[in-house]
Amino acid sequence: METQSPIKKYLPRIILVVVLGFGIYFGYTKYKYATTHEDTDNAQIETYFVPVLPRMAGYVRNVNIKDYDLVKKDEVLAEIDTDEAQLVLEELQADLIQSKSDIENAKANINNLKVTINSANANLKANYLRREKAKKDAERDANLLADNAITRKQSDDSKSNAEILGAQYDAGQEDILTAKSRMPILQAALHKAESVIALKKVKIEQQKLKLTYSKVYAPTSGRIGKKTIESGQFVQAGQPLMTIVQDNNFWVVANFKETQVSNLKIGDEVDMTLNAYPERIIKGRITSIAEATGAKTSLLPADNASGNFVKVTQRVPVKIEIMDLAKNKDMLRAGLSLDVSILIKK
Repeated sequence: METQSPIKKYLPRIILVVVLGFGIYFGYTKYKYATTHEDTDNAQIETYFVPVLPRMAGYVRNVNIKDYDLVKKDEVLAEIDTDEAQLVLEELQADLIQSKSDIENAKANINNLKVTINSANANLKANYLRREKAKKDAERDANLLADNAITRKQSDDSKSNAEILGAQYDAGQEDILTAKSRMPILQAALHKAESVIALKKVKIEQQKLKLTYSKVYAPTSGRIGKKTIESGQFVQAGQPLMTIVQDNNFWVVANFKETQVSNLKIGDEVDMTLNAYPERIIKGRITSIAEATGAKTSLLPADNASGNFVKVTQRVPVKIEIMDLAKNKDMLRAGLSLDVSILIKK
């Protein structure tokens, strides 16, 4: 009878022990990892999306970029035709020249009125002297008439002449008062013409400023998303033309289950792996934890107080700062999914 080899006899037991050993090791490793880490695969990269909006309406003259181009801040992205706006500016400038002539006319009217008043004052002074002389002549002739030294006609003529000169003097005073009453009217007309000039200058500056809006600049550096502008297209002020995705500021928003949040703290270190680049680990750090769940801040939040309620584990957004941003910048894209793991600090 052939005896069985010890190796064949104990080999199944050895294999069983080895398998059980590896199973226990991996099981313990998984258990230890699960009790010391919080994981989620519900995470994505976020960044700022900056809209590009024109500040004037018009036809697009040319577009200097294409979809997904990399642009720098203040780079000219597009230009809007300014021919019509330039004609409006020239019309405003011509209107300003005409308004300046109105000011000159107003000033000339005021100067003419001043000359008229000065002349009237001089005439009034001469009339005053003639009136005083006529009064004295009339008084003297009246005395001579009493002494029968002259005829009554001569005395009446002197008296009539004094009355005429007195009436002329009074009329001269009225003329001066009338002329002076016109001065505030002419000065008001001058002030109005000056205010019109100031208003038209402001409109000209506004039109010049509007012309500078013909060039659409990049408000920030980044990469162009899909553009909705082509040469010859008519655009309105404030119409979205394209979006710039900032490429120098990325962060991660990870949505953890509400049962995991109690183990998370601001400042905890994070290990992240992009689904697109699973071979590279990205280091991060928790910077903030949202005050509301994602469902509560959605466009149509669920109202659990009405209807049939089925309890669903809620998700809490957690913002994570990317520590080695410059090193991993080449593979970061807004919206990419990640697997996130956080070491729990007891």
